[in-house]
Amino acid sequence: MIIQALLALSAAAATPVAPPAPALADIEQAIRAGRLEQAQLMAGRALAAGVTGARIDLILADIAFDTGKNDEALLRYQKLLAVAPDDSRVAERGGIAALKLGNAALATTLLDRATRSANASWRAWDARGVAADMQHDWAIADGSYAKAVALAPAEGEVLNNMGWSQLLRGDWRAAAALFAQATEREPKSQRIANNLELARSALAADLPKRHAGEDDKAWAARLNDAGVAAQMLGDKARAVAAFTQALEASGSWYDRAANNLQAANAR
Repeated sequence: MIIQALLALSAAAATPVAPPAPALADIEQAIRAGRLEQAQLMAGRALAAGVTGARIDLILADIAFDTGKNDEALLRYQKLLAVAPDDSRVAERGGIAALKLGNAALATTLLDRATRSANASWRAWDARGVAADMQHDWAIADGSYAKAVALAPAEGEVLNNMGWSQLLRGDWRAAAALFAQATEREPKSQRIANNLELARSALAADLPKRHAGEDDKAWAARLNDAGVAAQMLGDKARAVAAFTQALEASGSWYDRAANNLQAANAR
């Protein structure tokens, strides 16, 4: 009997015990801290342990959103909204995912739902402005950006998007002024700095100068952008010059510049 009991205890000790499911609060903290790989692993363990419900569903949606999987994120947020249609955060993130996928109509529907909330964030209003720009609804765009700026006056992203809104309307001077303000708020943003240079190139008589240490690919891309800007202003000569220089700078056949040069010469 003693031997049998010892054997039973030994067998029980040898049986692997599954680790407990991680606390959902710990996964949410990992997402907030930007530790997305860790969050994915923890979420996988939670699912394997049988965890279900709206909270883990939201975690999975947020992980997809933060890792750039907009198709998956949008689908998951839509499923959550079917259960909780008044959740403004879920509607906001779903709307932004739809925006990144180029679906302006769906983005508008979701962002309208998000901005109905009295607690709508500046990101929701900013995204609503971008969606309006995609549909050339300038009145809605202006109103949305105004609310975003009121909520987050220090955010360069809003001013940057306002600049693009003006650029889409053909007002390059207003765009340049807004990009300059955005650069003051976010001086380390290369994207905003490039937008400012693009707008200024469209207004200047000469083409942008090459930066110290700038590689051929980046230089060619900026020249191509300057050509697009000149073309939009109807300055064919400067557009052709920019596209030609972009081809020369690239060191190889640069498809975008080549196509733009061909189109410019055809006009």
